Amino acid sequence: MAARVDHEERRKQIAEALLRIAAAEGLQSVSMRAVAAEAGVSLRLVQYYFTTKQALVLDALARLGTRFQARMDRWVRAAGSPPQPRSTVTAILSSILPTDEESRQITRIYAAYYALVLGDSSLEEHAIPQPALLEGFLAEQLRQAQEAGAVGPGKDPVMVAAGLLAMVNGLGASVLGGQRTGAAASDVLHHHLDELFGPAPQARPHPAAT
Repeated sequence: MAARVDHEERRKQIAEALLRIAAAEGLQSVSMRAVAAEAGVSLRLVQYYFTTKQALVLDALARLGTRFQARMDRWVRAAGSPPQPRSTVTAILSSILPTDEESRQITRIYAAYYALVLGDSSLEEHAIPQPALLEGFLAEQLRQAQEAGAVGPGKDPVMVAAGLLAMVNGLGASVLGGQRTGAAASDVLHHHLDELFGPAPQARPHPAAT
C-alpha cells in the first residue's frame, strides 16, 4: 500500500508542476524536460509516469477539474443551507470568475488548454467533460427555479445555462486581458442574474474559508 501512495504522490507532484507552467506560460511550448525541472525530478522519472506529453496534460487537467469542483462546492456551501437554485447558480458562476489567485490560475490553465487544442486536433477526442457537465447541472437548477416560479416560463433552461456560461467565460477572458477588474466582471454577472431571477433578495455569496 505504501508503494501505491508514493506513486500517486509522485504523479501528483509532476502534474502540479505542469499546471504551474501552464498558468504562467501556456502549454504549447511546454516540454517534458521543463516539467521535470519544475517538479525537481529527472526527465526519466517524468517519462516513467507519463509516456507522452498528452498523457501528462490530460492527467493534470483531471486534477485541475477536481480542484475546480472543490472550489464550486465551497462557494455553494457558503451561499446558504439548504442550497436553493438561485443561490447555487449564482455561487457557481461567481466562483468561475477570476477574482482571486486560485480562480485566475484555473482560468489561465483552461485557456492554455483550449489554445493547445487549436494547434493539436488529436486532443479534441479527449475533450474535458467539466463544461458539458456543468452546463447540464446549471440547466437543471434553472428548471427547478422555473418550476418554483423564480424564472419566467418563457425561458429555455438549456439555452439560458449555455448563455450564462459563455458570458462568464468571456468575462473571465476580459479580466485576464485587463479590460475590466474582477469586481466589474462580477457586477456584469449579477446584473444579468437579476434580469433573469429578479432583484437579489440577499447579499451575494462569498467563498467559504479554506
